[in-house]
Amino acid sequence: MKKMPKSPPSAAAWSADKGYVRMMIRDLVTEVRLGLHPWERHPEKPQRIVINVEMYAAPQPRRVKGPSPVVDYDYVRDAIRKWPRRKRKHTVFIEPLLEELVKLCFHDKRVMACRVSIFKPDIYNEAAGAGVEVYRVRT
Repeated sequence: MKKMPKSPPSAAAWSADKGYVRMMIRDLVTEVRLGLHPWERHPEKPQRIVINVEMYAAPQPRRVKGPSPVVDYDYVRDAIRKWPRRKRKHTVFIEPLLEELVKLCFHDKRVMACRVSIFKPDIYNEAAGAGVEVYRVRT
């Protein structure tokens, strides 16, 4: 009988207690038109943001043929780097940008979970900044 190739584990079967590989991009700085407050809405002055991305996948044996046993994060970085050049409308809240990052992370079917955050370092004088982080498991 012919053996079928193993597919990635389903999200329901995946769990960090079985081990994982974490791919990450840390402190990527870019600019977008983002914010609720009037001082954040100047179209000629986009806001600086700091992005962090973590993607979690089940460990793969090194003998896997085909795609790399490690998830490549270059496509996520490349997409984020294009944000300032895109003709994107002003985004009021951080959450739609975070959901865009989650979709990018789950583009690779091996990614079973991700953690993404956007931090606005220039928002308050009395604080290092403010931001939002989300953690998602593939459904």
